Amino acid sequence: MSKTVTYSVNVMFGDCDPAGIVFFPNFSKWMDASSLHFFMQCGIPPWRETTKTRGIIGTPLLEIHTKFLRPATYGETLTVYTSIDQWNRKTFVQKHVVQRGDTVLCEGLETRAFCQRHPDDPDRIQAIEVPEDFKALCS
Repeated sequence: MSKTVTYSVNVMFGDCDPAGIVFFPNFSKWMDASSLHFFMQCGIPPWRETTKTRGIIGTPLLEIHTKFLRPATYGETLTVYTSIDQWNRKTFVQKHVVQRGDTVLCEGLETRAFCQRHPDDPDRIQAIEVPEDFKALCS
């Protein structure tokens, strides 16, 4: 079972389209920010630190599925609830639920991988096995 971490978003006028509703890519931006926030709240250092200490440069996004249920507009405060839905050997699925109060606005599933620079070509990256200590911190 994964921990669930919350990330707060204040919707600004510039986050909205001309109709006054949140422009859909902003939900992806907030889920991405919540992904990093999740790991840091679980006790995993920022990626710049894990790069130095373990060679782990971060968790690039491999796949995303988003379901939009209700709109949001500027002046509202949203909460992103983030958890790990599934751990695999080299990937994991992170679940995000974006709410305004008790109302679910958006749900997202992101497949990500812990990555490091490729040892033979530093311009490339490669997925590594999910570190067991990171998994334990998030559970």
